[in-house]
Amino acid sequence: MANTPVEPELQASVDGGRFERFALPTDEAFLEKLLTDIFENYWDRIVFGPIIQGGAFEFKCTNKPEKIVLFDGYLTVVTGNEGSHFHLCIGENKGSSKNPTPEALKKHRRTARAEFFRGLNTEGQPVNWGLQFFNGNGEQQMSIFMPSPFIADDGKILKKPDWPRLATWEALTKKYLNRDPDPKDRTAKKFAHT
Repeated sequence: MANTPVEPELQASVDGGRFERFALPTDEAFLEKLLTDIFENYWDRIVFGPIIQGGAFEFKCTNKPEKIVLFDGYLTVVTGNEGSHFHLCIGENKGSSKNPTPEALKKHRRTARAEFFRGLNTEGQPVNWGLQFFNGNGEQQMSIFMPSPFIADDGKILKKPDWPRLATWEALTKKYLNRDPDPKDRTAKKFAHT
């Protein structure tokens, strides 16, 4: 955890939207702790998957993951959805003694950038909250979306904001960024795509 609160950096996305990113360490131990915490303690509140131009994969766990294990740089989360699982390369992927992973591939696969983010509407007000992970080539590995005060668990847009739904964001950013709840998170009046 940071000793002083991590401040956001304003970024523009390729589609013209804006978001604030809060940089995180990318060492294996930190990412294992963060992801294990999220999937053990917040599994029922998150939506996760890769978000790329032209495709958004949004998955939910139906129960607490059966297993979370780190092996050869890959964190594997067995989600409990009939054997469904994913692997995320967060550390050095060495391969085997007979088939070692080439250095360039090690760098490509491993998480090189991790960040909390909040997507902003055109007025600069937050409308979505989450985490993003990018590999050594800058390709997105995974996004984790946290509950939004504007969207119900069934995906329907709420008529008025349900601010207690920010509890997951606030708990995780307090623990990993040393940030107290930010009044800015409660400034938008309705959901807008970013």
